[in-house]
Amino acid sequence: MIIRRLARPLLASVFVAAGVDALRNPGARTKQTAHLLDQVPTPQAVPNDPDLIVRANGVVLLGGGVLLASGKFPRVASTLLAASLVPTTAIEHAFWEESDPQRRSAQQSLFLKNIGLLGGLLLAAVDTEGKPGLIWRAQNATKVTRREAKHAKKAAGREARLLAHRAQDVVS
Repeated sequence: MIIRRLARPLLASVFVAAGVDALRNPGARTKQTAHLLDQVPTPQAVPNDPDLIVRANGVVLLGGGVLLASGKFPRVASTLLAASLVPTTAIEHAFWEESDPQRRSAQQSLFLKNIGLLGGLLLAAVDTEGKPGLIWRAQNATKVTRREAKHAKKAAGREARLLAHRAQDVVS
């Protein structure tokens, strides 16, 4: 329990800082996003405004980071941050596009750091804190309901037989 209370804010700090930076200084990220939007076909549902995309991602990073750090909806926050981290990593740390060996190495190191963060987020996203997950709860509720229905059906059958015997006694 204490590990979670310590680990979540530590993991979230990177995202809070990145979200604040994306909102305050979207310039470089906007250029990188525009470059990516030119290369990749995007669905019509996705806005084609790179500045808007960068700022929206900043809001997700900041909001998700604050939620994760505070322990509020940590599984949802971790999932959102993980989903946001993938395109962020591809846009900001595209080491495969670098020709300079030093820049390539630096970008590759940052890319791998983000992959490590993604691993931490995935662990946080599936952490049920020792409580059963939603799937188990749903399956268990189904089992309990079926068992109770079976018992109710048996009880109703016994009650019906008892009423039938009483009716016969009254008629006779």
